[in-house]
Amino acid sequence: MWTYEKKLQYPVRIKNPNPAMAKFIISQYGGPDGEIGASLRYLSQRYSMPFRKVAAVLTDVGSEELGHFEMVATIVHQLTKNMTMEQIREAGFQEYFVDHTSGVYAQAAAGFPFDALCFASKGDAITDLTEDMAAEQKARTTYDNILRMVDDPDVIDPIRFLRQREIVHFQRFGEALRIVQDNLDSKNFYAINPEFDMR
Repeated sequence: MWTYEKKLQYPVRIKNPNPAMAKFIISQYGGPDGEIGASLRYLSQRYSMPFRKVAAVLTDVGSEELGHFEMVATIVHQLTKNMTMEQIREAGFQEYFVDHTSGVYAQAAAGFPFDALCFASKGDAITDLTEDMAAEQKARTTYDNILRMVDDPDVIDPIRFLRQREIVHFQRFGEALRIVQDNLDSKNFYAINPEFDMR
């Protein structure tokens, strides 16, 4: 299915270690709105998507998110590579260091590990695509928050690239939702199904 090109989608070349930055950027690796959850969400949802064009969008975006997962891992790795014990202590990175040294581990900025509860696959085209649009906006907001906190141009550059891709993915999922709506039998997409009417 994939052809893996052995280079990052966008270059990451961070010169100065900074475990303090790594502590919050890692949230886009394994946090609730991070890249691993996005890739698993879209690559799982494509199986129940009834329209091939939309399944293709889910496959494309899910595959790209794997590349973003790799980019965030590279950012975290470069921020923690060759850090000194003094930098570890100053950044409050000791707890992470004790458990993982400088290994990249899927967790949120708050420290809790990645959990499959971070992504949804409902099996309903409108539900899933609406979820996907919200997920892209949440990821974009997280990148906005990261950009507010970083001052290293070597970090800012790839984070801006990742943020921009979230906007593009949001737009693609909006187009995919229109495809689904145009192909449904009923134009009243949100009508209450009498079978489930609880009134």
